[in-house]
Amino acid sequence: MAEPIIELKGISKSFGSNKVLDNIDLQIYRGEALGIIGPSGTGKSTILRVIAGLMEPDTGEVYIEGVKREGLIEDSKDALGIGMVFQQAALFDSLTVEENVGFLLYQHSKLKRSRIRDLVNEKLDMVGLPGTGDLYPAELSGGMRKRVSFARAIMSNPDNPQQGTEVLLYDEPTAGLDPIASTVIEDLIRHLQSTQGACSTYAIVTHQDSTIRRTTDRIVFLYQGKVQWQGKASEIDRTNHPLIRQFMSGNVSGPIQMVG
Repeated sequence: MAEPIIELKGISKSFGSNKVLDNIDLQIYRGEALGIIGPSGTGKSTILRVIAGLMEPDTGEVYIEGVKREGLIEDSKDALGIGMVFQQAALFDSLTVEENVGFLLYQHSKLKRSRIRDLVNEKLDMVGLPGTGDLYPAELSGGMRKRVSFARAIMSNPDNPQQGTEVLLYDEPTAGLDPIASTVIEDLIRHLQSTQGACSTYAIVTHQDSTIRRTTDRIVFLYQGKVQWQGKASEIDRTNHPLIRQFMSGNVSGPIQMVG
C-alpha cells in the first residue's frame, strides 16, 4: 500500500474544557479526495488547521511525507506545499481580485508585476473567472468569491516550484451557496484535481449531501472527537453504521445527540 503524504498520529486538541479531537489518527494519500464529515462542533475544521500547520495539537504528531513537523508552518517549511480555502473565502476587501490572487507573489517573490499579472490571469481562467482581475470582492457573488479563493490557493511561483501547492484543504466550500452555485463549486473542485498546474490531492470538510457525493472518494466520519467510521464514498448508502445512517438521513432520533 502507498505511504500517506500526510499522516496524523494520536492528535488531541482541547479548547478549555472542551476536547474537540481525541487521539485522532488520519492519513491523506497522493491523488485522493478525502471527505471529513460529521455533526457541527466535532473538530473537522480544527483538523484542517492542524494539517495546514496553522494550529498545534495538544498531543500527537503530524508527518508530512514521512517527516515529523516541528511547531507551526511558520516555524519550519514542510516537505510539500499545503494550501487552504477558508469557509468565508477570506479575501482582502481593499484589494482587487488580481491583488488577492497574486498576493503572495507580490509580497514574497522577485517576479515582475507583468509576470504576476499573467500568472493570476492563468489561475482565474482555471476557476472560470477570466477578466475579473480589476474587480473588488464586494462586486462578486458568493460563489465567485469562493472561486477567487481557489485561484489564490493554487497560485505558485514558477521560479521556485518548491513553493507550489500540492495538497488543498477545503473548509466547507459550498456553505451558504444555493444548489446551482454549489454544483459549480463542486465541479470546479473536481476539475482542479485533474488540471495540470492545479492540485491533485485534497481534503474537504463539508455537511452538504451533494458535496459529499460529488467531491469525495474516501470519507472519515468524526463524532465526539474520534474517527467513528471511514470508508469509500460509495459505501455511505450501504453501510448500516448507525451514525452514518442518522447523519445522511438527517433524522433527529439516533445516537447523534444535538446540543440545544
